[in-house]
Amino acid sequence: MSDIAIHINGISKQFHIGAMRKRRESTFEAISSTVMGPFRRARSVLKGQSARHGEGTQTIWALRDISFDVHAGEVIGIVGHNGAGKSTLLKILSRITEPTEGFAEVHGRVGALLEIGTGFHPELTGRENVYLNAAILGMRREEIDRKFDEIVAFAEVEKFIDTPVKHYSSGMGVRLGFAVAAHVDPEILIVDEVLSVGDAAFQRKCLGKMSSVTETGRTVLFVSHNMDAVQRLCTRCIMLDKGQVVADGDTQDVISQYLTRYREGLSTQYTGEIIAGQRTSLVSASLHGYNDDETATLLFGEPFTVQMTWFNPDKLPEDAAYAVRIYDDRDRLVTSIDSFHTDLENTTPGYHTVRCHLPHNFMSPGEYRIAVGAYVRPHTTLQNVDRCLKVTITEVAHDPNFLYTPRNKPVVALPSEWARADARAVKQEHAAL
Repeated sequence: MSDIAIHINGISKQFHIGAMRKRRESTFEAISSTVMGPFRRARSVLKGQSARHGEGTQTIWALRDISFDVHAGEVIGIVGHNGAGKSTLLKILSRITEPTEGFAEVHGRVGALLEIGTGFHPELTGRENVYLNAAILGMRREEIDRKFDEIVAFAEVEKFIDTPVKHYSSGMGVRLGFAVAAHVDPEILIVDEVLSVGDAAFQRKCLGKMSSVTETGRTVLFVSHNMDAVQRLCTRCIMLDKGQVVADGDTQDVISQYLTRYREGLSTQYTGEIIAGQRTSLVSASLHGYNDDETATLLFGEPFTVQMTWFNPDKLPEDAAYAVRIYDDRDRLVTSIDSFHTDLENTTPGYHTVRCHLPHNFMSPGEYRIAVGAYVRPHTTLQNVDRCLKVTITEVAHDPNFLYTPRNKPVVALPSEWARADARAVKQEHAAL
């Protein structure tokens, strides 16, 4: 057991949802409730209902009987669909929440970055939050003083370090949070899917830092939807589904299972239902090719349209908009399009059928997943359908003049034109130089 960094035994986590808020009781009602409460609870138990929670309460198990060990120095990727229980598990290991059942033993100092701005006080400056957050993670004052400049430089927030973090962008908060977590010299580094908020350059910097941490023999738990990053960093991978471990083993094998499972159930058409209490609901979605026919297959380079029908029970905010995201067979985001800066009228009550047309299709041949959603700026999600449609791009080109060479399998294939330059003009140009 001496080389075990994390021991997880039978962890389950239950949440209660749908509980109705109670209005303030009168004195008579309070006395009546106290006297009659035991009898009501007994009656509920006899009826098979919960004795602790009122009517309208439902329970969900975010985790169910999770058990595994993490050896010191292991770098483990944790993958799974949204809602699989990944973040809940990391919060338990970080001592942010307690399990309903089971227990976890964590041996060593933990550095955790779980959510944007976790542990940051919005009214405090970046400088004050660095000291506060680092102290919470176990660093001594002298240690923070010694590493402060390095943390700030890594986060690239030197100009704003004495500004309250409530004025930071989400990307700045992520950078500073990651910088603190990565510089506490943790024996165990826990990182949730937050790097997607930063820009590409900072993501590369973070992955480089995590690589250097793994090379020093530290233990890392890494949750991500970026399969390339998981494959690059992790020697072992665990897949969660509906709160349970469904795969644990070699990273490449588990990633293959994850991608296969994620594509299961995808269709060329989506049919939804109106969800009571939701501000808008996706009723249907379909894919249309160059001739506007519904299709599941597109020629390479063929323009296409994603058609969606939404239902608004009431008027939406004026800055509500739709988004379409396309992922490749490695679950990498290929493109993301939204209607925020258009004159699309979509806020009035009733049904709205909207079309997102992509006149230029540079996606390489292969299988793709299309996600759609409705949002209100800046960060309010009305509905997100992550697994909405699937489409296959063939190697047969829509434009016969646009040839594709499948040798390198790029994410996108941009059109190009090749021509031989006039030899005389080239010679004159070089002579002029």
